[in-house]
Amino acid sequence: MPATIIVGAQWGDEGKGKATDLLADTTDLVVRYQGGNNAGHTVIVGDDVFKLHLIPSGILYPHVTPVIADGVVIDPKVLIEELEGLEARGLDPFARIKVSGNAHLIMPYHRELDMLIERRLGKAKLGTTKRGIGPAYADKAARVGLRFQDLFDEKILRQKLEAVLVHKNEQLSKIYNRLPMSPDEIAEEYLRYADRLRPLHADTTDLIHTSLEAGKHIILEGAQGTLLDLDHGTYPFVTSSNPVAGGALTGAGVGPRHIDRVIGITKAYVTRVGAGPFPTELFDEVGERMTDVGGEYGTTTGRRRRVGWFDAVLARYANRVNGLTDIFLTKLDVLSEFEALQVATAYRYEGEEYRHFPPHQSIFHHAEPVYEEVPGWGRDISDVEHYDDLPQAARDYVDFLEEQSGVPVTWVSVGPKRSQTLVRRDVPLVPTA
Repeated sequence: MPATIIVGAQWGDEGKGKATDLLADTTDLVVRYQGGNNAGHTVIVGDDVFKLHLIPSGILYPHVTPVIADGVVIDPKVLIEELEGLEARGLDPFARIKVSGNAHLIMPYHRELDMLIERRLGKAKLGTTKRGIGPAYADKAARVGLRFQDLFDEKILRQKLEAVLVHKNEQLSKIYNRLPMSPDEIAEEYLRYADRLRPLHADTTDLIHTSLEAGKHIILEGAQGTLLDLDHGTYPFVTSSNPVAGGALTGAGVGPRHIDRVIGITKAYVTRVGAGPFPTELFDEVGERMTDVGGEYGTTTGRRRRVGWFDAVLARYANRVNGLTDIFLTKLDVLSEFEALQVATAYRYEGEEYRHFPPHQSIFHHAEPVYEEVPGWGRDISDVEHYDDLPQAARDYVDFLEEQSGVPVTWVSVGPKRSQTLVRRDVPLVPTA
């Protein structure tokens, strides 16, 4: 059975949690392949709201095995808190979730350095969540990171901690004038986490491939979005991992031949959190209204998101980078507030137009969007149950986004609940015989 990748097609916060949760109904495994607890997926089922950070969105289905794969960085304290929170709400996450021993750990010095580095950058700060994600990935690349499996071997844990803290404590004391950290104190704290997390430890690569060979369906779920990708995003205002579809292969340990579908999640407008360029950003009352109606505040940080009109240049880029087969369009209902809508179909810089992502950062930073105006529909659509019952102007808008993006729009979300999702193209996620 082929696997499906679900990827953010903008700057994150596109609604991947809702999409994954909805599509997980026909899935056996949901695999989180990168990122850390800097991500936030909100899932609403009836009147229940679940805010997930590390745990894959498929956790709400009893038949789904949630998997945290090699490419994720894990703060064990946060993971336990999230698991216990779900347990208190009647779920059984400790019995079901599997965590790769190769996933790296976020350590106390990672969180401390994240805060200190961001503070020192001043006006040039990147807008990180200060949860230690970047420093943890940096240590992974430098081959001095600690991994999930190290929690379960006290000797190795202590040896690695003592070695890495020689350098980290020099950084903390000599550069930032902070007190050094004790390897013994950190080891004792993390060994306590090990007692709770030991049953979750698994060979997830073997689990994934055994499942594929058995004909089971797998969703590979990313965090953040394409424009936050370390290699393909708006560097340096990016995350420290690879949210793009290619990152799913390395993060989960799956080869390309196993992938059948790549679903890009995109809002009917655009948002981003933190610093960095944003060509279609709105600073007027329209932007204020879009923020308030859309509830554009981060699941993880609560920070107010920046908002702007739909950017077809970014959508085309996301299609190219990820090889999208479908779009899952979210928050169409938010645009019901506006009489006229704008879609950026190109950028203009020094007299030249760019329909595709510019080749140099200076062009992107200073580009002016070329807008095409599209009529709004002017009425609430959150109670619409079938796509064909949407106002004609709303369907025209979706058609236009599909044409501009070059990717079929398969699902359209008109609200945060599972039930508020309209199927535009009846293409089953799992192929039928």
